[in-house]
Amino acid sequence: MIIIGVDFHPEFQQIASVDTDTGEFQEKRLVHREEAENFYRALAATGHNVRVGMEASGQARWFERLLNELQFELWIGDAAVICTKRVRKQKTDRQDAQLILQLMIEDRFPQIWVPSWENRDLRQLLWHRHRTVQTRTRIMNQLQALALNEGLRCKKRLWRERGRQQLESFRLGPWASRRRRDLLELLDRLNPTIAELTQAIEQEAEKCPAAQRLRTHPGVGALTALAFVLIIGEADRFHCGKQVASYLGLVPLEDSSGNRRRLGHITKQGSSILRFLLVEAAQVTVRSLPEWRSKYFHLAMRRGRKIAKVAMARKLAVCLYWMWRKGWNYEQLTKFGSHAGKPGTGHGVQLNTE
Repeated sequence: MIIIGVDFHPEFQQIASVDTDTGEFQEKRLVHREEAENFYRALAATGHNVRVGMEASGQARWFERLLNELQFELWIGDAAVICTKRVRKQKTDRQDAQLILQLMIEDRFPQIWVPSWENRDLRQLLWHRHRTVQTRTRIMNQLQALALNEGLRCKKRLWRERGRQQLESFRLGPWASRRRRDLLELLDRLNPTIAELTQAIEQEAEKCPAAQRLRTHPGVGALTALAFVLIIGEADRFHCGKQVASYLGLVPLEDSSGNRRRLGHITKQGSSILRFLLVEAAQVTVRSLPEWRSKYFHLAMRRGRKIAKVAMARKLAVCLYWMWRKGWNYEQLTKFGSHAGKPGTGHGVQLNTE
């Protein structure tokens, strides 16, 4: 077998490889994409089993597809953990590739879970809609500001037929009129696009049984349910709700030592789109369920509304996790509780969703 450690960059990659049968060691710098493709295709023609290791990177999709096409085994590692295993104070591309190779040979490589290609493609659907909605919101805010400057304050009524007629009736300067016309045209083009993407998400959620179960929870729609399933990936990857909250960046930073315990803001290390959707969905849940509303206002009075919203989003994420892991809908969750079915005990351990 040939084991290759790759220090990947957008323009090139530095590799360090070893043949476990002959002990031959090799180092190369491959320029993207033609030189790298030629090297790996030539390696595939030799018929050797190849294992490639690299740090997680956001610009390596084409490289992953190439290795998948050539049927090479690809290990993707946690970049932060790999960094902690560096002993020398010097850092070069060659040393990074050698370190990855050494970790793979010694079976200390911190391999991470990687979603499937279908999962990644559906995530692009979520991101496309999310960014398109953000663009529409910015356009609407500009039009609202324009209306306020002309003395028209009607909030959501501005997007109704009468409100739009009033907005278009203002006599503005040449460039202000041009800006108003262009913004309205962009808004008219974005609305059908967002409606089409929303319909596609609804269809994908209907194909996913796990997303259908999560939608039974009050406040959770197709977008939030599908995003939760796609980004979490597999419920069995986590052992408890605290791990899910940590994965999504909904736990506070901690800098504790000795008898001193210091907590900060949330880490925000997970998926930003799922955190946003959970906060939005949790606010709907608060309006729907009296027990959630009571908890929210209690936290808001003690810690403020922003912290209360994040806390309810964390509570919702944990509930969705247990619904998915146990295969329950919302009625079963409220009936049995998160501790039901724990073997060897009469009561089990109740889930902490605070």
